[in-house]
Amino acid sequence: MFLPRAAPLMLALALLSASTALAQGVPSSTSEPRAVEVDVHATDAGQALSAEDALRLGFSPDAGDTALVPPSLTADAPAAWPEGLEGTPGEVELELLVDVEGRVAEAKVVRAAAEPRLTDAALAAAPGLRFIPATLAGTPVAVRLPFVYRFTPPVQVPASTTRVTGEVRARGTRRPLQDAAFFLDGALQPAATTDARGLFTVDVSPGSHTLEVRAPGHATTVFTETLTQGQTLQVVYRLQPREVNPYETVVRDERPRTEVTRISLHEQEIREVPGTMGDPFRVVMLMPGVGSLASGISYPVVRGSQPAATGFFLDGVRIPMLYHLLLGPAVVHPDFIDTVDFYPGTPPVQYGRVLGGAVEGRLSRPREDRLHFTAYADLLNAGGFIEQPFESTGTSVSLAGRFSYSALLISLAANALQNSEAERLRAGFWDYQARVEQKVGKGRLRLFALGSSDDVGISPELRAEADGAGVVSRFHRIDLRGTHPVADGEGEVGITLGWDGLGLTGERTRDTGGDLFREKVGEYGLRQASIAARAGWRRTLTSSLDLAVGADVEHRRSATTLTGTARPPGWRPTDVTDPLKQPSALATFSGAYASATWKPSDTWVVTPGLRVDAYHLVPGMTFTAVEPRLSVRHTLTDTLTLKGGAGLFHQPPTVLVHVPAVDTASLRYGLQSGAQFDVGAEWKAFEGLELSADAYFNPLSRAVEFDLMDVVENRRRRGALREDPATTGYAYGFDLMARHPLGRHWFGWVSYSFLQSKRKARFARIGDDNRVLETVDGTLPFAFEQAHTFNAALSYKFGNNWTVGTVVHFNTGRPETGQITSQTQRWVTNADGTTEWVRQDLDRTQRLSPFFRVDARIAKSWAYQDFTLDASLDVLNLSAQQEVVAYEYRAESGYDPNDPNVSQAVTPVRAPIRIPVILPLFGLKATY
Repeated sequence: MFLPRAAPLMLALALLSASTALAQGVPSSTSEPRAVEVDVHATDAGQALSAEDALRLGFSPDAGDTALVPPSLTADAPAAWPEGLEGTPGEVELELLVDVEGRVAEAKVVRAAAEPRLTDAALAAAPGLRFIPATLAGTPVAVRLPFVYRFTPPVQVPASTTRVTGEVRARGTRRPLQDAAFFLDGALQPAATTDARGLFTVDVSPGSHTLEVRAPGHATTVFTETLTQGQTLQVVYRLQPREVNPYETVVRDERPRTEVTRISLHEQEIREVPGTMGDPFRVVMLMPGVGSLASGISYPVVRGSQPAATGFFLDGVRIPMLYHLLLGPAVVHPDFIDTVDFYPGTPPVQYGRVLGGAVEGRLSRPREDRLHFTAYADLLNAGGFIEQPFESTGTSVSLAGRFSYSALLISLAANALQNSEAERLRAGFWDYQARVEQKVGKGRLRLFALGSSDDVGISPELRAEADGAGVVSRFHRIDLRGTHPVADGEGEVGITLGWDGLGLTGERTRDTGGDLFREKVGEYGLRQASIAARAGWRRTLTSSLDLAVGADVEHRRSATTLTGTARPPGWRPTDVTDPLKQPSALATFSGAYASATWKPSDTWVVTPGLRVDAYHLVPGMTFTAVEPRLSVRHTLTDTLTLKGGAGLFHQPPTVLVHVPAVDTASLRYGLQSGAQFDVGAEWKAFEGLELSADAYFNPLSRAVEFDLMDVVENRRRRGALREDPATTGYAYGFDLMARHPLGRHWFGWVSYSFLQSKRKARFARIGDDNRVLETVDGTLPFAFEQAHTFNAALSYKFGNNWTVGTVVHFNTGRPETGQITSQTQRWVTNADGTTEWVRQDLDRTQRLSPFFRVDARIAKSWAYQDFTLDASLDVLNLSAQQEVVAYEYRAESGYDPNDPNVSQAVTPVRAPIRIPVILPLFGLKATY
């Protein structure tokens, strides 16, 4: 009689029992508990739930609750050959439902044997199997798994201890391969299969043997081994994957979303988009509702707001500067980022002190199986990432960092093209991240630190009294976070220390009597230190009601430093203290929030929330903001969902981007306040195509948005401190998106956005003599308004491990209002017959020219014994288009070609100032 071999390959299904479903609050349309199946996906460490599914079922991803411990067979139930079929080969694949007691509750035929009576024999035997039940977070759960009955005639193998044993791994990634099958000496039936850890043992007779190894998704490989009597040969077999880093479908939670609009990007969607330099956060620039300051500058203008009105978060920790040198990569190593969530409007209540959207990067979970290491280099920077788990203590340590050698390349190029005494341009950056994560009972404790530095400037030429200048920006964050089950829910506490600095430095060439040298003559610095704490708790109360509450507090100490003989541009001895010139302040921001997710039926999801914030500025200035928010989603069909949301939002006064100390000290001007209204629909037209549409209206009841030039040039009009700088405004528009999520060898999307953003302002009417005639009030286009934006992104991975992708981007121009661009002028003829350019009224300004560009990326991957190598060429603006960022207004006069002494009429010229931002990056990345 043949004892069948079980193939314990876990299908991507875990079935919770009815009682567990009730305890975990799985949604149900009735009051009776019911079983709910959720997806399980394969990771390097085994089978696990997605983070979203774990939260949905009440488990803690941070506590390690997402790992599924598969069942193990304790009692076999051999299937006997039917009478008259003894020795007949065959194979029957069943799908077993193993319940929480380890019994076979159900058996289905997945693949029948050629002989029907063998199938009947397997079905009759299967109920006798017994297992140690699978567990999830220590709780027994029911699972579905395949089980194979193989009817194989006995093979006569001489009694011997001769065997081949070892491990099968994927070539390049070193990932253990489960269910790899071994075919000995050309046999039609496998002699052995690997377990969940990729281990196997094959008993053989002494002599030479061929072992053919087959595994799904990998090339079949034949190994030849020669063994002597009694020998045990230990081997490691590596199989070549058919695709290196394949574009596989990402397992996503199918639960109804509670947000109005959230775009989540995963895996290659955040690392292999053309024109983004492989940086996850730069992909946000290609999302619907996002405009830009200029091509390649990666500070998003979300639905017509200032870039500083959008908050950037990293696992709940707000970070000030997201990108290096505006054009460079993000300040966080890509290997630390698992998912990027983008909320273009009405973000949830946990995102506070933002007037616009929110972008959150979720840190990747530490891998606990083995050492991982990556190293890469391109034409701008180099970096690395290393992660080491310590299984005995439950500790994981991750380190990453990057540095830029662009300054060296610029210096070499400058020296080759100009003499050593000319001005020198410098631009460089570095960053670091470190994480230590420790398992503590059912919870986790994590220490995460990151920092960034940017230095850009121009050193003066070697000429006496020549001037130069530079900007140095740095920040550091240290965050300690703990998560643990609390009161039948999940609790989180954290504390964050921060330091931000921005320095405007002055340089001058000094003559010491024949010798010229460059020296630093002063610095105007802004410094800010902060300490913040936060706490949160979430729990599933019933099958239709979830609750989340939290609180946070942040204390900031800001200061201005002025050293040396240099003075900020625009400085005057009579200037009074102005927070935009000399910010020096102590401020405390505190807030609390609560939200509930109510599912009155299977088709409705209602999420009301409330956030209350207090802003206190020493001495004695306190502002309170109450922010109710609501989102509603209604599922009309299995594929169509309607949605809507609204909320109030507040934020301190903003400049173009985050400037240390300024956003704290300028709180004395009061809070900005506004509302957001959003309605839309989501339609899954068919598998692989997701369509969405959103229409929004965002009124601003109070906006305090300072011009960047007020800070950079330190220039304020006389009496401005006695005036309220606040204004009002609004933005409205709609966003459309069609998306093919990652899977089936490709991903991509197409999006279109329409936007109108306005601000009420007081401006001057200018006469033909270039003098102010009167001052009037009116509604003007906001400086960042781009009425039409189109993006299309596509990336396809071919079977030979080549990846090709492209991005097409188009936007109409911003208003030419004089803010971060030129101001429109008009050509006039004076009474005496002379002509000149004069300023145009702001309500009659023109716009910058439209712009489009095409980006491209091509990459090739190779799998070696224990590491993979990727080479890529990523080109921003392959189309070599030049974007107009301003106009130069000048007059040109010519001469009669027949008589050089006779001048011709003066011609007005509106000459575009173009920036040809073309950034080709060739890079190499090795992954171990």
